[in-house]
Amino acid sequence: MDRPVSEQSSAGLVMENVSKSFLRPDGTETFALRDVNLRLADQEFIALVGPSGCGKTTMLRMANGLLAPDGGRVLLKGAPPNPGPDAGFVFQSFRLIPWETVLSNITFALMDMDMTKSERDARARHYLELVGLSRVAGNYPAQLSGGMRQRVALARALAVEPKILLMDEPFASLDAQTRELMQTELLSLWERRRALVMFVTHSVDEAVTLADRVVVMGAGRVLETVDIDLPRPREGEALRADPRYIELRTYLWSRIRELVLSDPASEFHGRQTGHLGHTA
Repeated sequence: MDRPVSEQSSAGLVMENVSKSFLRPDGTETFALRDVNLRLADQEFIALVGPSGCGKTTMLRMANGLLAPDGGRVLLKGAPPNPGPDAGFVFQSFRLIPWETVLSNITFALMDMDMTKSERDARARHYLELVGLSRVAGNYPAQLSGGMRQRVALARALAVEPKILLMDEPFASLDAQTRELMQTELLSLWERRRALVMFVTHSVDEAVTLADRVVVMGAGRVLETVDIDLPRPREGEALRADPRYIELRTYLWSRIRELVLSDPASEFHGRQTGHLGHTA
């Protein structure tokens, strides 16, 4: 069951009756979000899942103030969010500056903060150490593997010490082995720092592995939140063999499969049989 929206001190992010629409090129209106109510506790790890186009990324942009709601309100730690260091953003594409070193890519994110150059360098080196990349501080992005570049992007987002960490399919472009290693690394960092995290993914396995709760979305609405009552740490074959993991994963996959099959815009619309894969 969804938790009630409130403004208690434990609330990290509150979305209350939030709606957002956009105009199509032909002038018709389409809703990205409709009457969304959601409360995220401080230090909670939330995963958003659902079919493409259901409003997941729009919710992330609302959470850091890049988009304002047409109706309702969004509060981050009790105040409307503003773009800036309050939110760290990690994208599927690494978005590193190719002509800057790894260290400079991180210090660049700190330029608007009230810090001296030595303070910026010290903080950047601290977060590079946390993600295990101190040795490549002087390298350029092109000299790094995909997994290393994503770790730099994660260090850059964490370095601003945000109130909320927003992650939009950050591991989708990585190979399966690197993706699993990055999931483990992210959980290790989160356990140490306990930032509020909102994580968008199309992978049910990833959502169940990472999150405290999974928010199921469809057609711009929050349809359900599912508590992930699995003990931490979560990794490896022991997790995948856990009967509760299998139960949660099967339930969430069936919900998303139902949404995909019922979506008129989906190429799978109307199919009653067949196999759509296992990552939703």
